[in-house]
Amino acid sequence: MTFKGRWAELKRLVRTELQHLLTIKASDRLWQMPFAAALATGLPLLVGAYFDHLGYGLVSSLGGLVFLYLPDTPLYHRMVTLMACAFAMTACYTLGVMSHFFPLLMMPVLIFIAILVTMVCRFYALGPPGSLFFVMAAAIGAYSPLEVLQVPLMVGLVSMGALLACLIAFFYSIYTLRFRAPKPVSPLPPATFDFVVFDSVVIGIFVGISLALAQALQLEKAYWVPVSCLAVIQGVTLRAVWNKQLHRIVGTGVGLLVAWGLLLLPLNQWTISLIMMLLAFVIETAVVRHYAFAAIFITPFTILLVEAATLGHGSPSALMQARFFDTVLGCLVGLVGGVCLHSPRFRDVVGRQMRRLTVQTWR
Repeated sequence: MTFKGRWAELKRLVRTELQHLLTIKASDRLWQMPFAAALATGLPLLVGAYFDHLGYGLVSSLGGLVFLYLPDTPLYHRMVTLMACAFAMTACYTLGVMSHFFPLLMMPVLIFIAILVTMVCRFYALGPPGSLFFVMAAAIGAYSPLEVLQVPLMVGLVSMGALLACLIAFFYSIYTLRFRAPKPVSPLPPATFDFVVFDSVVIGIFVGISLALAQALQLEKAYWVPVSCLAVIQGVTLRAVWNKQLHRIVGTGVGLLVAWGLLLLPLNQWTISLIMMLLAFVIETAVVRHYAFAAIFITPFTILLVEAATLGHGSPSALMQARFFDTVLGCLVGLVGGVCLHSPRFRDVVGRQMRRLTVQTWR
């Protein structure tokens, strides 16, 4: 190929990538949904600020993320789904916190959680965000500096946040179902070995690899590495995996500047709570339209969710650098995992061995 041909090919490739990066999707999401999501994550923060225990409010706010799993189905199906997700969120956080006291078990526990929740989400056709927040709860719990006697309190706080999210979801559904008919409950798709078992095991292993790399590099509070890996590797196609990691890296880079500006403000418990509620509203409004734009606000939201209780105890620049490196590392591992997951040869060779091992195990 001539130089002119290579240059034309490069320009075409750049145009294609920019088109994928800048495309804004249409959405029929009601504005009440982001508002209710902001309440589910923000009310625990306001309660914590009122009692001068913002740290407790942040932990409870993690349980409030359960609201994001609310489907657009009839009321009975919505509430059963959400209550099951609330139990799963609490269980994952509990296992993550328990692994904190046994550092050698942290990676195996996270792999087990990622595989199990991904299998369950795929078996029951649970829509986005899929297993992401369950694994995030486990990862945050694993890196929470707690004493043994604090574990019941923290697990209870997450449970209370999830319960509040269920109550908000109930009243939100009662209100919105008056003017928008629910979608019918779709029958469960056939549970194939490749989709439910093989994909889940591969995803869980790469999530574990990302955490192992973070530990090998001695990254402090590297909970964001496996979360970024999981967010990327869950793409339906290799193109979707590539787009997701590109959106996440670009969005995180810009989001760190937003977080830097927020951390320079004279923040207190009340302003942190209100800012996080505003961020949650913007995220849920934008995430279905443009992931990179949403990631700009996801970054400061998650930084505040985990670090707000200890702001001022460390350098903001070190925190920004660590978060960006965590995101890049997790996205790269997720991209490699996505390449393997969508490789016919990899699926054929590894899948055959996995089936053989499964048959031998059950004999």
